[in-house]
Amino acid sequence: MTPYEPPAAHDAVVLAGGAARRLGGADKPGVRVGGRALLDRVLAACGDARTTVVVAAPRPTARPVTWAREDPPGGGPLAALDAGLRHTTAEHVVVLSADLPFLQERTVGRLLDTLRGSAADGVLLTDPDGRDQPLVAAYRTRRLRETLALLAERHGSPHGLPLRRLTAELNLTRISDPVASFDCDTWDDIASARARIREHGHVLDEWISAVKDELGIDLDVDVKELLDLARDAAHGVARPAAPLTTFLVGYAAARAGGGPEAVSEASRKAVALAARWAEENTPRAPEAPEATGATGATGAPEASEAPEARKAPGDRPEVAPDATPDATPDTRPDAG
Repeated sequence: MTPYEPPAAHDAVVLAGGAARRLGGADKPGVRVGGRALLDRVLAACGDARTTVVVAAPRPTARPVTWAREDPPGGGPLAALDAGLRHTTAEHVVVLSADLPFLQERTVGRLLDTLRGSAADGVLLTDPDGRDQPLVAAYRTRRLRETLALLAERHGSPHGLPLRRLTAELNLTRISDPVASFDCDTWDDIASARARIREHGHVLDEWISAVKDELGIDLDVDVKELLDLARDAAHGVARPAAPLTTFLVGYAAARAGGGPEAVSEASRKAVALAARWAEENTPRAPEAPEATGATGATGAPEASEAPEARKAPGDRPEVAPDATPDATPDTRPDAG
C-alpha cells in the first residue's frame, strides 16, 4: 500500500494595492460585502497557505499576514507580484487580487490540485466571457520568478508592465468559473455582489462565515444539527429558548476543548433534554376503567350497592307507585 503523502505546501500572494479609479479612488480592499472587507474574504479563501503575503500598505486583517510593498509603490501588478514573491518559499503559489467576493477555499484547492497533476506552469480561471483572470490562479513559483526576471531584463523593470506580458510567456491551463472569477471593479459590481449574498441559497452560509471571521473562530460545525436544536428548543420549550440554548451549547463545547465533536456532543444532550421537556408537556389520554363483574371482584360496589345518582338542584325525589307521599296536604275542617 502506498503511504499517504499530504499535498505539498503552498504560499499565497494577494495584490491589494492599486488606485481603484473606477471606484472613485475608494479603498477597495476595505469595501465591505456581506459585512466583511473584500480583502478579508480573499484571505479566508487562501487560509491554508503556509505563508500569505499581502502587497499593500499594512492594515488590520482578519488573520495574520506578511506585508510587502513594491518600490516605488504604484508600480503595477507585475511589480507588486515581484515584491510579494520575495517572501515566498513554497513550490507553488496562489496569486490573487483582493476584490474577489465569491472566491472560496474549494476553488483555491481546485487550482492547486490541477496544477500539481499537470506539467503546466500555472492554472488560472476565466470569466464568463472567456477572458483570462491571471490574479485568480496557481503557479509554479520558480517559473514565475524566471519569467519576471526575463521581463525585467527585456524592459529594464517590471514596473508598469501589464499582466498579459507575464501570461504570454507561460504554459497555462484554464478553468472556467464565472462565480469565483467575479471581481469588483465598479460600484455596480459591489451592489451586485451584495445582492447575491442575500439570496436565499447563500445568505446563511455567508452570515456564518462573517460571524466566524468577526469572532476569530476557525471551526466547521454541522449547521443543520444546530438549526434542529434551535427548532426543538423553540417548539418544545419557548421561542426565546432557541438562541439561549445554542449559546449555551457553544459555551459548553468551548469548555470541553472546542472542535466539531464537542459541539455535536453538547447539541446531542440539549436535543435530548428538549425532547424530554416537550414530552412532559404533552397531555396523556385518560386510561379506560377495567370492566367489573357481578361479584365485585375489583372492589367496586355491585350494581345493587351503587350510590344514588347525583341529582340536580330542584329535582323531586322519585316515589314508588304504591307509596303515599308524606307531603299530601291535610284537608280536615279542623286542620290548623
